[in-house]
Amino acid sequence: MTRPLTTIAFDADDTLWHNETFFRLTQDRFAALLADYAPRDHLEQRMLAAERRNLGQYGFGIKGFVLSMIETAIEVTEEKVPAPVIRELIEAGQEMLRHPIDLLPEVEQTVRTLAPDFRLLVITKGDLLDQERKLAQSGLGDLFDGVEIVSHKTPAAYDAIFARHTEGAMRTMMVGNSMKSDVLPVLELGAWGVHVPHGVIWELEQADPPENHARFHAVQGIGQVVKLAHRLID
Repeated sequence: MTRPLTTIAFDADDTLWHNETFFRLTQDRFAALLADYAPRDHLEQRMLAAERRNLGQYGFGIKGFVLSMIETAIEVTEEKVPAPVIRELIEAGQEMLRHPIDLLPEVEQTVRTLAPDFRLLVITKGDLLDQERKLAQSGLGDLFDGVEIVSHKTPAAYDAIFARHTEGAMRTMMVGNSMKSDVLPVLELGAWGVHVPHGVIWELEQADPPENHARFHAVQGIGQVVKLAHRLID
């Protein structure tokens, strides 16, 4: 008899390792560089509007983030942004791409504990090369049975992934820090959605939790996923 839960999928950025913190630090640097041209609140609003506008073209990730910073810098300075500022923004992006991976607490133990009993997947958004680099440097790559790097986490995208790797959404759990991208779309398909909060979340990823959904679970830390998963198969 097939178990009710056979596959557990994990988001990567800010679920397995730190990510958004580095974006915030770079935005601090961005605000300092353009302090003579725009107050920080205004700059952040313009930057967020650029990111939202550019998602369809650049997708998620550091490269799109840097291009949006450059576009915003050109706009707020009325095309007078100094070349050294543009150079420093590019260098900031390059530093982000070189930053070593820093796993979040309990991640390695959780993944290693679950690996013998479940099929494990990584489902993440972002730049292909950057996400492959992060997974390779994490030291966890060999523990996952599949890796999917997508442009957008829609129900249709998840449905296609589940069809390739699992016995279907009903026997699959998705674990992540984004209610909007990691939880709500999979609940729509009938999978379990597990929210693991992270201290910093991008504004475009915020969404309200579902109300009274039988397959939604909220945990305080990723280590609690082990107990939850085994309870579902007992």
